[in-house]
Amino acid sequence: MIEYVAIGLLIVLSTLVALIAIGLGYMFGPKKESPAKSMPYESGMTPYGEGTRRMPVRFYLIAVLFILFDIEVVFFLPWAITFRQLGLFGLIEMVVFIGILLVGYVYAWKKGALEWE
Repeated sequence: MIEYVAIGLLIVLSTLVALIAIGLGYMFGPKKESPAKSMPYESGMTPYGEGTRRMPVRFYLIAVLFILFDIEVVFFLPWAITFRQLGLFGLIEMVVFIGILLVGYVYAWKKGALEWE
């Protein structure tokens, strides 16, 4: 149980530092409210229209595909490090892995998921 004392101490200390930072900001921070401070600000222009608008699903689809293929590429590093120890078996496994990724990429491309309108 003694091994967990350091973790508990770190949690207590980080919580204490966070509470002190919030308390100091609350005590010494500016408190004067004004209409200009509560107005939304973006690029120096006065906002017009509704603040929330519908975003096309295509943006989310492209973001998810990017994250999917980006995370899959992370698996290349451990393979490259242990390539000599894996030998021909490791090479064949990586070719199969790249083939599966390529099939998914071509499928998304043919479905039009990568087209930006």
